Amino acid sequence: MTEEKSLNFLEEIIEKDLKDGKHESIVTRFPPEPNGYLHLGHAKSICLNFGLSLKYGGYTNLRFDDTNPVTEETEYVENIKSDVQWLGFQWKNELYASDYFTQLYEFAETLIKKGLAYVDDSTPEEIAAQKGSPITPGSDSPCRGRNTEENLRLFREMREGKYKDGEKVLRAKIDMGHTNMHMRDPILYRIKHAHHHRTGDAWCIYPMYDFAHGQSDAIEKVTHSICTLEFVPHRELYNWFIEKLEIYPSRQYEFARLNLTYTVMSKRKLLQLVNEGHVSGWDDPRMPTISAMRRRGYTPESIRDFCDKIGVAKRDNLIDISLLEFCVREHLNKISLRRMVVFDPLKVVITNYEPGKTEWLPSENNPEGDQTTRQVPFSQVLYIERDDFMEVPPKKFFRLAPGQLVRLKSAYIIRCDEVVRNADGSISEIRCTYFPESKSGADTSGLQVKGTLHWVAASTAVPVEVRLYDRLFKVEDLSVMEGDFRDYLNPDSLKVISNAFAEPALKDAGGSDHYQFLRMGYYCLDPESTPQKLVFNRTVTLRDMWAKETKKS
Repeated sequence: MTEEKSLNFLEEIIEKDLKDGKHESIVTRFPPEPNGYLHLGHAKSICLNFGLSLKYGGYTNLRFDDTNPVTEETEYVENIKSDVQWLGFQWKNELYASDYFTQLYEFAETLIKKGLAYVDDSTPEEIAAQKGSPITPGSDSPCRGRNTEENLRLFREMREGKYKDGEKVLRAKIDMGHTNMHMRDPILYRIKHAHHHRTGDAWCIYPMYDFAHGQSDAIEKVTHSICTLEFVPHRELYNWFIEKLEIYPSRQYEFARLNLTYTVMSKRKLLQLVNEGHVSGWDDPRMPTISAMRRRGYTPESIRDFCDKIGVAKRDNLIDISLLEFCVREHLNKISLRRMVVFDPLKVVITNYEPGKTEWLPSENNPEGDQTTRQVPFSQVLYIERDDFMEVPPKKFFRLAPGQLVRLKSAYIIRCDEVVRNADGSISEIRCTYFPESKSGADTSGLQVKGTLHWVAASTAVPVEVRLYDRLFKVEDLSVMEGDFRDYLNPDSLKVISNAFAEPALKDAGGSDHYQFLRMGYYCLDPESTPQKLVFNRTVTLRDMWAKETKKS
């Protein structure tokens, strides 16, 4: 019997609201700012907002909070839409805060007419000083006493473009002695003579995020406005706007944002990494962006599973990245095609196999899946991993060594007879004997072996580049580290193997395919690949290698 999963606190609130008849159905929204690529923290929010509306028969809007024309680009809008759909969700309405610029402007005039907003000539530094501190009250601006008519005139002149950037702002008139700093006459509008990605040059004044966000929720009649914990002190301001404007009472609820080990989730810091060239771009597979994870071979199913497993909390906590990697491995194990790729080739010559002969042997595509097979070519000259051979092996070394037997995956048992060296003493090749009666699936040899190796036939080997991606930072929790976060970048977060050899089945690799390179990890084809140069990215190792290293130390 399957144990029923308990409700999270948001589900409890929604079920009570529906039971009490507070709402006929629920409406949520996912409201990203189009000033960067979405990251894993956004994925958690996406899964939460869309998941709740799906569970309770409502709908979710995708709304871009595009109130800052200086940092916003259409590229980010399109990428965000692509990310949401890739994760498996579809919004009911595609909306923009800029859709409401006229209505928000009218809201601002309403506040002025009610004596609840005023135009301020103070500089940013003066306004900051007027705010006071959390333990000392603020002081009134000299402009706070302006009358309604003057404020309306000045605000309309701001809209008409009569003033320079920063020359004037519109502020709410609340309480400069309020214990909540956000209630100390916050700025509602600022002047920005900048081209907007949707409205062009129609506006030269733009609403602040705090003024646009809550009112956009109200305009859309969002029943449950779900935000992260840093918005808790903003809720009082949003409620003040709702009360004074007498608009739909959208209610804000807060949950803990996602903090992940060995990772930063700050858009500002991620942009810094991109701009300074520490990574190749927003979709660099080491980044925690959804685009990067897609390029690295993560699946939407595994990310949704991860978001489900970490749950919805009311307190900030640090999630171990190994849980995400576990979810990825678990899904990839079920869907990945098995292929053989040799990263550090060592030549093997089978002396008793017919020269020039190629034999095609069946090998399973995925023992966890549909049980289909592919044909793998076998010939006299092969490549194995250099690490799979030792001249003087330690005890319990079950791979290849002089006089030792080993099975080649889906092929034959071989025995090492001779080691051939280069002039400098390094090993150039090893010579082996194969046992024809030991063929996989029809073994009548009676030979016992303890090791199985992957291999590639030299005559049909396909040269490939393999990129081994690891964690971007070398410390678990960057929030407790001193100094600049860039000081903790992992210098080994990317290793490139340019001389690997793959079995020929990988020539048909597709961008949506997932592979397990036998004994080496999970991989996918990189978008930079060409038919002349196949490039594969490591999605994740077969096991949690970091946990192993931590245990050692």
